[in-house]
Amino acid sequence: MSSREMWRRAAGLLLVVLILTVSATPEFRAFVTLPDHMRLPQGYAHELSLGLPFSTAVQTAGGSGLSLAGSGTPLQLAAEQTGRYTIDVKLFGLIPVRRMTVDVVPQIRVVPGGHSIGVRLQSHGVVVVGFAAVRDEEGQVHHPGREAGIQVGDTILAIDGRTVRGEEHAAHLFQEAARKGRPVTVQIRRNGERMERTVQPVKEKDSGRWRVGLYIRDGASGVGTLTFYHPPSRKFGALGHVIAESESKKPFEFAEGQITAADVIRIQKGKRASPGEKITNNLESGPRLGVIEKNSRFGIFGRLSGAVRNPLYPEPIPVAMASQVKEGPAEMLTVVDGQKIERFQIEIVRLMRQPTAEGKNMIVQVTDPRLLEATGGIVQGMSGSPIIQDGKLVGAVTHVFVNDPTRGYGVLIEWMLQEAGILKTETGAVDPRELDSSRGFPGAARAR
Repeated sequence: MSSREMWRRAAGLLLVVLILTVSATPEFRAFVTLPDHMRLPQGYAHELSLGLPFSTAVQTAGGSGLSLAGSGTPLQLAAEQTGRYTIDVKLFGLIPVRRMTVDVVPQIRVVPGGHSIGVRLQSHGVVVVGFAAVRDEEGQVHHPGREAGIQVGDTILAIDGRTVRGEEHAAHLFQEAARKGRPVTVQIRRNGERMERTVQPVKEKDSGRWRVGLYIRDGASGVGTLTFYHPPSRKFGALGHVIAESESKKPFEFAEGQITAADVIRIQKGKRASPGEKITNNLESGPRLGVIEKNSRFGIFGRLSGAVRNPLYPEPIPVAMASQVKEGPAEMLTVVDGQKIERFQIEIVRLMRQPTAEGKNMIVQVTDPRLLEATGGIVQGMSGSPIIQDGKLVGAVTHVFVNDPTRGYGVLIEWMLQEAGILKTETGAVDPRELDSSRGFPGAARAR
């Protein structure tokens, strides 16, 4: 091997070592994790760490409403006027390395929640959630609905041209059509598309009733927690995660929905591999608080019938944008007895500031001895419990870790405000995998 080749290999190896060394530094990690977009409340000052050990030049465009102070790192951003601004970072003042968009938004104040709520969604028609075998009078087994091409997750809208108004009504229509001795025409909706299927009911040997072999459900209900109430618009947000069909994992499509006040009568403590839950006694019969207008990956949203109070925070408090949230101590508001809202200490142990599937933007850990003693940590029914840090609402608890009930996921309040229409919305996908910390969604299915 020639000396030139040896030097070339040595230089290549040195370059690899240099790249690995630089990429392992906190400064480099800080640079690569700089967001492409951030929001800052008007009047708020923010430290921006560029993470670059060599000289840089930073320029802003969009007006004078966003000012920079300092020549090194971190830089001080002052959000003085609402509007959209761009920040260009250039090495040595020449080489562009990063462009960021900063939206300065008005300061938003909300009443933090913590209230235990019952949630009820009523579907359009009835939703198919499973199949049942039907044994006829000769002992033969049939699956009429599945054989007709109906799938789990389909919504049955009409039977023989008559609009379906619920589970019992669907059963009545199937029976009525089957007694006439002919196939039944079923109109379904699948992924937004309407189509028809023809089902041949089978007379069941044991009961003598006509069956189509479908498990159906006309609604979803459960327990959760109110996250916030925005007095100027009367809008609310709760849960922090989507209500999805347990079988298809698709967001539950609903015709109408409501939230009600719920009393917590006892707690089933959470243990490793056995998440606990809040037990309530007036899940659907409690006083109605408001109507649900939207079921999204960041929670349920709608309008309250009247104002709600939080005795721990009698006045609205500011909300934090993603850039303001930090790892460290915080508090969670929730109910563990009756309707009494209490504050409990938690720790934000990890932050993912960008929107993620089903809003899993942070990992939190319960540190409060009282809550650990009462519940074992995060239990089902706590979804939506507000997280407050430095006097600001920063997010909500959404999921519990099945193998460690002291820990769970949370969603940043910025993304919930987007879905509520209080901030401009952005798109994303639903990918529910971990067990959410709401309880009871959806309800029990019934076979027809």
